Amino acid sequence: MDWTNKTILVTGGTGSFGKKFIRIMLDEYRPAKIIVFSRDELKQHEMRTTGGFNHPSIRYFIGDVRDKERLTLAMYGVDIVVHAAALKQVPACEYNPMEAIKTNILGSSNVVDAAIANSVSKVLALSTDKAVNPINLYGATKLAAEKLLIQSNAYAGGRQTRISCVRYGNVVGSRGSVVPLFIKQRPTGRVTITDKRMTRFWISLEQGVRFVINAIENMQGGEVFVPKIPSMRMVDLAQAMAPEAEIEIIGIRPGEKLHESLIGEDEARSTVELPNMYVVQPTDRMWFGHTWEEKGRHLPDGFTYTSENNQEWLDVEGINRIIATIEPEVKKEK
Repeated sequence: MDWTNKTILVTGGTGSFGKKFIRIMLDEYRPAKIIVFSRDELKQHEMRTTGGFNHPSIRYFIGDVRDKERLTLAMYGVDIVVHAAALKQVPACEYNPMEAIKTNILGSSNVVDAAIANSVSKVLALSTDKAVNPINLYGATKLAAEKLLIQSNAYAGGRQTRISCVRYGNVVGSRGSVVPLFIKQRPTGRVTITDKRMTRFWISLEQGVRFVINAIENMQGGEVFVPKIPSMRMVDLAQAMAPEAEIEIIGIRPGEKLHESLIGEDEARSTVELPNMYVVQPTDRMWFGHTWEEKGRHLPDGFTYTSENNQEWLDVEGINRIIATIEPEVKKEK
């Protein structure tokens, strides 16, 4: 795929993912134009003036995904949309449920409508492991957004617009994640985890971005792409980051799971396994997105992909290697 003549719009473009995606695009793919679509003028100003993103191919577009009219205007002439905007903090979504619904569900609907209205070629949306068998509102909104985005391929009709999702686990060092928290707690000699049995999927920001780029290049529309990524125990993460600190168990929070899931048993029946990923194919066979069957293998009955039953694990040494590469960036982000 030739990116050099493409115009790309990134919703939530000032976030951790957006900035890493844009940096890799500028350095390696050199698209014609990148539109940063977000609602915070200060973050856009800082990104442009002190963040190293004052590039002639970047346009900064203030807007909220809740505003369909503004989105439709922003997507004029756009070839590819990466939909990364979301309210994603679990406690905040629990306390402000309608705000999460307006951004994560209605905002995604607006992205679809604006993309189809402008005949955008490809829309790739970011989802989360919390959308599988959700027990909190954030996960429920992302599940609804996934379903809405995938099924909206039916609206495209004869138009060229194709819509897919990427679903992956916790991003190492992203804003609001546990790594910055442990960095902050470490000097006190005490770090907190909610339950010593807890496991999580883990993916680096760069891995996530490159997986999204690969999905955009290969998507047919209607798929949910799931990378094969390692699991880790939260106790091991705490020991790796603060080996001298005391670990305090503070109890599981409302809406928090002991283990995360990336593929549930029911959707595994329509999922194909490839060497580096799983592709959840659309259940509606009236349209596209089913030729993956020729490239991979079907999963056995009863298959699930959870952080607890994963075949790949990071131990303390492996976690330390990753932390060493991202900790300077996390501190800089602060």
